[in-house]
Amino acid sequence: MRSFLVNSLWVSLAAASVAVRSPDFVSYDGYKVFRVKTGRQLAAVQQKLSALTYDKWNHDIDRHIDILISPDQLATFESLGLDFHTMHENLGNSIHEESASGSPWKRQANSSWFDSYHPYEDHLAYLDELSKGFKDNSEIISSGTSYEGRDIKGIHLWGSGGPGKPAVLYHGTVHAREWISAPVVEYIATQLISGYKSGDALSKSFLDAYDFYIIPFVNPDGFVHSQKVERLWRKNRQPGPRNSTCFGRDINRNWAFGWNANPLGASTNPCSQTYKGEAPSDTPENQGLDALVHKLRDGAGIKLYIDWHSYGQYILSPYGYNETLYAPELGKWTKAASIVSETIRDSSAARTTFTFGPSGATLYTTTGAAPDHVYEVGKAAFSYTIELRDTGDFGFVLPPSQIRGTAEEQWEGQKVLLQLLDEEFFDGVGPAIFV
Repeated sequence: MRSFLVNSLWVSLAAASVAVRSPDFVSYDGYKVFRVKTGRQLAAVQQKLSALTYDKWNHDIDRHIDILISPDQLATFESLGLDFHTMHENLGNSIHEESASGSPWKRQANSSWFDSYHPYEDHLAYLDELSKGFKDNSEIISSGTSYEGRDIKGIHLWGSGGPGKPAVLYHGTVHAREWISAPVVEYIATQLISGYKSGDALSKSFLDAYDFYIIPFVNPDGFVHSQKVERLWRKNRQPGPRNSTCFGRDINRNWAFGWNANPLGASTNPCSQTYKGEAPSDTPENQGLDALVHKLRDGAGIKLYIDWHSYGQYILSPYGYNETLYAPELGKWTKAASIVSETIRDSSAARTTFTFGPSGATLYTTTGAAPDHVYEVGKAAFSYTIELRDTGDFGFVLPPSQIRGTAEEQWEGQKVLLQLLDEEFFDGVGPAIFV
């Protein structure tokens, strides 16, 4: 196994792999998650599903619907005669297994950090230790504070000549329940640091060419809430507008660019999972993140932006708000994504496959989304959403046994993508055409 620890990491964290749960923790004992096939019969399937009460597990797409069914609705669901497979036989058991205690993380060559999920406070300690072990070439940064007052903490890395190079900006845990995104970006940070310190030529070339700004928790309040109270929580924890009893805005529907461009791209209902807020950038999280985007744009510029999510295994580029609008850079974005997808597949024992293309045309419509904003307003040369594992066996509750493999394959993909940022590679590559 490749050694990936920074030598100076020595902190010992608590044995529990996730935070202590609140007495109000929502139990999903007996709940099941199903993937219902729709093909071209989406409307007909939705009509049948209207006979029961269910929660969407994820967004509808044109081939299937993933849904969460409570025990009292199971008999009705099974009577509908739908074509489906079971993602979670008992979601409560899956959540329990996901949150089972892991080994303490200590300074050791065979670290268990990427073998289990961890409490939010332990992630902050891990980030601090990474910076301490690379003290001449890193700093801990904050892009502001969350609604509940938590720092939106990240790490800034650079190479020879000091900071001030074009930026690579990574956002993780935008949606609280997407736990896999934080360890993935932490793994990339760890690899960059350990490679640079050991003299690895590739890692040195990356850090000498770019400043990396890596923020594992864009939505810290939501993540803590997902660990302690509601595992499937998605949004931030900001109260809704007056007269609403619902909480939370979807940070990835709250960016200013394209915020109101398409009524299909977000919700105006404060209780919806995709509630976009009352006004563009009316979340404190987004305001701080956008200030950082402007700062980087007005400095040496943003070379690459990635918004890390789960699940579905997609590499998506702008635009999300219009499924027929393609950016002039789409040809090079698509070429790069295809190479990254192929690299991930070939490097992964699981042969993990990623679908790629413009977001609105490839997946579904999104307004006020980060990649569109960071491209249009932040002037990023490359801008993507990456939806991590898996494609529908586990979804948001990805087993801890898949953390390391997910992180490793993404590092392989980033090693290729970071080399492809050289514009000369794309000379002669025109706009991609989609039909």
